[in-house]
Amino acid sequence: MANLKVIRDRIQSVKNTKKITEAMRLVAAARVRRAQEQVTSTRPFADRLTQVLYGLQTRLRFEDSNLPLLKKREVKSVGILVISGDRGLCGGYNTNVIKHAEIRARELKAQGIGYKFIIVGRKALQYFRRRDYPIDSSYIGLEQIPTATEANKIADGLLSSFLSESVDRIELIYTKFISLVNSKPVIQTLLPLDPQGLETQDDEIFRLTTRGGGFQVKREKVNTETRSFPRDMIFEQNPVDILDSLLPLYLSNQLLRSLQEAAASELAARMTAMSNASDNAAQLIGTLTLSYNKARQAAITQEILEVVGGAEALK
Repeated sequence: MANLKVIRDRIQSVKNTKKITEAMRLVAAARVRRAQEQVTSTRPFADRLTQVLYGLQTRLRFEDSNLPLLKKREVKSVGILVISGDRGLCGGYNTNVIKHAEIRARELKAQGIGYKFIIVGRKALQYFRRRDYPIDSSYIGLEQIPTATEANKIADGLLSSFLSESVDRIELIYTKFISLVNSKPVIQTLLPLDPQGLETQDDEIFRLTTRGGGFQVKREKVNTETRSFPRDMIFEQNPVDILDSLLPLYLSNQLLRSLQEAAASELAARMTAMSNASDNAAQLIGTLTLSYNKARQAAITQEILEVVGGAEALK
């Protein structure tokens, strides 16, 4: 009977765990929807900014503008911006982005180039701090769904480091959201801005939908309509000054998009991890229930044999 109680308690414990993992999966799904809505709501500003930059690009040569954010210097030190999460229970999300950051740091060190980390997220900060990596600054406790205010704060820190020549280049390592079961850590250069990178390209937004009782993601192409400014348009300010004011906005917008992609990747990874945990819990409950029934049957059989044995002894 003691064995039966242990198994019964274990079954109840696993059932309680399954309820928690299922709730966490649903919460992550709801937050992915919020991330989707935020991506959609920020599209009008991003599209308008792209149109203005495209118009300016057709009126002047970015390469000849000699703006600080476009100026390329000899690279002696690189700032590596790493975007991770504040929480765990999301599969290999944090591990993958940290691994890519370590690989990039080793590559720079082998080339004789200095580096320092700018960390977003508690998990990466704890990892690199324990191993005495050079950390310039860190940002933790951000909203689960990133906001423009947070992106602007991080962008201001990056601009300060770059313009003060504390670093000669800033690279971004984040997890690109592909689907609910697939994400990819990528590396891109944030500063200096590349004039070719300001050209308009087909963009994508993701939409979380349901099908057959399950969640799925559809990625949709977004075509931004771009038009050149009229040749007779007169600027009240020098176009170079306008461009100098817009490039920090462009940087903040790019950073916000990367934060949104990383957040969606983290939430999708958590959804997948909690879904797998729920499935494993259901399988374990089945196995434990079978063991409980076998043990209970054995106990009943043993009691019957004891009763029959006692009756035989009384004859």
